[in-house]
Amino acid sequence: MSYDIPRDVQMLGRDIQENQLKYHHKSVLISKEFTFDSAHHLHCYEGKCKNLHGHTYKLQVIMRGKVDSRGIAIDFGDIKRIAKERVVDRLDHKYLNDVLPAMNTTAENMVVWMYEEIHQALLDEQLYPAIMLEEIRLWETPTSYAAITRSMMEEDV
Repeated sequence: MSYDIPRDVQMLGRDIQENQLKYHHKSVLISKEFTFDSAHHLHCYEGKCKNLHGHTYKLQVIMRGKVDSRGIAIDFGDIKRIAKERVVDRLDHKYLNDVLPAMNTTAENMVVWMYEEIHQALLDEQLYPAIMLEEIRLWETPTSYAAITRSMMEEDV
């Protein structure tokens, strides 16, 4: 079996020029996923979730934007930092009824709060003015999630 092993590393200025780094002018979606564990219970609900219980939540943050001259819309590390600071680290291994604003801690309520937090972080930082938060998805179980999109958030403004 033959393998193509590179003999040389591509060099900027020699093998590729700076003006070639940006391949297109399209908008792209950029996404990062996180997991965290939290406990909660629901009010005014008849079913198992009225009792204190926990979940391993999965959060997906989806952003939209055009790439810069390097071909990068937003650094995945910045998405990670923002989501962890504003949402994940505040909720991980916490009792959600204590740490979230006054609300029933349903996935439907939580996903809107998460959108507001991450959206505000993008506005505050102004590192990526062309990036928009497009969607937040929060899985409460592997087969059940709530989602909110930018257009849904803007509907009732």
